[in-house]
Amino acid sequence: MAKIPTDERLLAEIYKRYERAFGEFSDETKTRSTKIWVPIDIDVLAKRFRCDPDLVFGRLYYHMNAKYGSHTGDGDSVNVFSLRIGGDRHCVNFPLLASVLADLQEDKSRFRVSTRMAALSLIVSAASILIAIFWKGGAVMLP
Repeated sequence: MAKIPTDERLLAEIYKRYERAFGEFSDETKTRSTKIWVPIDIDVLAKRFRCDPDLVFGRLYYHMNAKYGSHTGDGDSVNVFSLRIGGDRHCVNFPLLASVLADLQEDKSRFRVSTRMAALSLIVSAASILIAIFWKGGAVMLP
């Protein structure tokens, strides 16, 4: 069984697959109901991550809407995922998805930098301890 994808991996895959469709929308061709809501194929995404489609659906519908959605001052909901927009089924709010993905990728980058700095500090500290133990007054102390 494959590992369930993280929010970042799932959103990155959706972004990669549907970025072109989002950008190619025009009022003349109207391939979907609105520009910002892009229909996605949950079954294809589930196959990509080798997991059940209901896990992908649940992640988008229950988890991400609650975590990344918001409300306007008028009380309207701004969701990441919607069951139906006009005639389109299983749609993502592409600009919101892109913003959330950018934040997740920035957080991941910050975490990597912090972890690398902590590892480097640990190495320098260990080297300092070893030098202090084995180097006394310019002479190397051998056991």
